[in-house]
Amino acid sequence: MSFSSWPESAARLIAVAAGRAPADMVIRGATWANVQSRELIPHTDIAIAAGRFAYCGPDASHCIGEGTEVIEAGGRIALPGLCDAHMHIESGMLTVTQFARAVVPHGTTSMFVDPHEVANVLGLEGVRLMHDEALEQPVNVFVQMPSCAPSAPGLETTGREITPEDVAEAMTWPNIVGLGEMMNFPGVINADPKMLAEIAATQAAGKTVGGHYASPDLGPAFHAYAAGGPADDHEGTREEDAIARVRLGMRAMLRLGSAWYDVERQITAVTERGLDPRNFILCTDDCHSGTLVNDGHMNRVFRHAVACGADPMVALQMCTINTATHFGMEREIGSIAPGRRADLILTSDLATLPVETVIARGRVVAQDGAIASDWGGFRWPAESRSTVNMKRDLTADDFAIPAPEGAAEVTARVIGVVENQAPTQALTATLPVEGGLMKADGAVCQIALVERHRATGGVTNAFVTGFGYDVPCAMASTVAHDSHHMIVVGTSRADMAAAANHLRRLGGGITVWRGGAELASVALPIAGLMSDAPAAEVAAAAEAMGAAMRACGCSLNNAYMQHSLLALVVIPELRISDLGLIDVTRFEKVGLFPEPQE
Repeated sequence: MSFSSWPESAARLIAVAAGRAPADMVIRGATWANVQSRELIPHTDIAIAAGRFAYCGPDASHCIGEGTEVIEAGGRIALPGLCDAHMHIESGMLTVTQFARAVVPHGTTSMFVDPHEVANVLGLEGVRLMHDEALEQPVNVFVQMPSCAPSAPGLETTGREITPEDVAEAMTWPNIVGLGEMMNFPGVINADPKMLAEIAATQAAGKTVGGHYASPDLGPAFHAYAAGGPADDHEGTREEDAIARVRLGMRAMLRLGSAWYDVERQITAVTERGLDPRNFILCTDDCHSGTLVNDGHMNRVFRHAVACGADPMVALQMCTINTATHFGMEREIGSIAPGRRADLILTSDLATLPVETVIARGRVVAQDGAIASDWGGFRWPAESRSTVNMKRDLTADDFAIPAPEGAAEVTARVIGVVENQAPTQALTATLPVEGGLMKADGAVCQIALVERHRATGGVTNAFVTGFGYDVPCAMASTVAHDSHHMIVVGTSRADMAAAANHLRRLGGGITVWRGGAELASVALPIAGLMSDAPAAEVAAAAEAMGAAMRACGCSLNNAYMQHSLLALVVIPELRISDLGLIDVTRFEKVGLFPEPQE
């Protein structure tokens, strides 16, 4: 949606503030949560014109005219609309429009999105579609150009690749605000020319370079990464991670997503160690639709930070002005102050943050948890809906894992899922052999990555533990960060084949099968990642999918999110790709059987 710039609006804003012209809207009698000065200022009136704040002070009666809409705050707190500094729309399994409609009632009015999931499937054209849909929203959806497709060159094969030339082109688009997370941190550390060219193109455009340093090593490698140019990082999980980032001039982004609980262990750098909070930012990274509908978005992160001991005004800065400053947009968003976009929440309590009224660009967009105005209509083209390109239907034999000849049992590498964290463990397990084939046993399930971009017919088989499946079953998903082939996990090879074939027919999504029957499915026809159905519908389907997983013995928190990350070959320790098992501590392919068997 078109929106006038500050210079284009300045004459009107000045006239309204001076009392020479009426405001479009005046909020009377609010308590002003001023994130610039970190104070609560009672008895404040706020005048809005041309979608921007014109006057913030004790009495805006001089701004009220015959056509001015007046909202009586009654002492309620007016705070800036919340900003999510790092997130992936696709993780909500929704389009930009449906994601925005889901989060606006929770008070999110600005999002900084990295569509690298779509980039891995549809390339630059997919990013352009996300960019164009973002521009149609009545709230602020800023786009970062994905940096790494593939995320780890040589260790996975994506549907499309992003080049430095693509990055340079995207930097000329009107709604691109920076470079998405630089996940190929070994490439930066080793001064890979492609990675440095992308960073250089971003810096030359005066935009922000996003970081992703998924390693606990804070020695020379981390210093080399910081020297390469990334300006932030959200992969920290410990207090020392947050401290190390801000000491080197990066912003520490603390995330609370559907499956990542990284705020509590890092926010102590502020609450106990006393570091300057203006270099700390709250974000979600990945939230699925069920979290958005049932638990919230940035308001959920804010409440969690307060529950972890953060002063509410400090936590508010971490998801408003700190984010705006980081992206060089503090003159546009992140605070209630003259000239800024009129993005505002009215709430009766700051600490618990019930979101009662949401105003974006000077219009009421949500009231008491419901959307107050309708929008939408962006249509994704047909080619974006035909991306599950398997060579053929699969059979149980495609998931058979031959054992070394003559073996009665075999020690194999096993991917270990860690609840509520992105990293996995590199484990081993001794598994039985039946009929010359290895057999999943006890807590260990089979995992397979099915190629779905180029119809090669490839299937990579391995083992995983942590899901707890205890009946013959399988779960398959075309959401498989970041290459987005198809991940299948199960205890029954026949169910694994049935689940994979079902997604081929469905055109993408998630499905759970048990004993030869479908228990639940979530259709994601756009790039095999997103649905253009309303969030509540997708969340209901996702909840049924979660219930089906639990019926198969899985009690893991947000198990679907853990499932979808098993191919993420840039986060330690052990992952699966279309090329085989990947040791992410050494960034190299390894065999299923450790020495001396391999």
